[in-house]
Amino acid sequence: MTTSPGLVLRDVPFDGPPALALIAELQQEYVVRYGGPDETPVDPREFDPPGGAFLIAEVDAELVGCAGLRRHDPVVVELKRMYVRAAHRRRGVARALLAGVEDRARELGYRQVLLETGSRQPEAVALYQASGYRPHDKVGYYKHSAEAHSFVKDL
Repeated sequence: MTTSPGLVLRDVPFDGPPALALIAELQQEYVVRYGGPDETPVDPREFDPPGGAFLIAEVDAELVGCAGLRRHDPVVVELKRMYVRAAHRRRGVARALLAGVEDRARELGYRQVLLETGSRQPEAVALYQASGYRPHDKVGYYKHSAEAHSFVKDL
C-alpha cells in the first residue's frame, strides 16, 4: 500500500522483527518522556487480520515507522504503537502513516478510530487534533492518569 510519494506501508506481524525493532524504540522514547515503558497489556494476536493490522512504513526501503490497529468493538478500532523514527519526523511521514492506517481501518469495516496518547507527546496530540480527532472519554490502561488523553475520529 502506498500513501504518498516514497512512503510504502506494509503489513507485518506485531511480533515480527521489523515491528519489534520499532516498538522497542518507541518504548525507549516512553522511558525518556514518562520514566518508564508503556505497560498496556498487548496480545500480538489482537493485531492479526481480519480484526486488526500492524503496518510498518518504509521510505526508499528504509524502515521509518509503524502503527497498529486492534479491534475495540465491532465498529471501533484502536490505534496502538504509532511511531515515527526521529530522523524522519517533520517530513509528513506521521501524517501519511496516519492516513494509511485510517484507510486500512475503513477496509476492515470500522467506522471510528479510538486512541490514547499522553501530554508528554505534544507532537502526537497536535497531529491527531489537526487530523480531525476529537477528545473522547478516557479509555485504556491509563484512563485514570492525568497525563492520558483519548481521542476518536469518525471514518
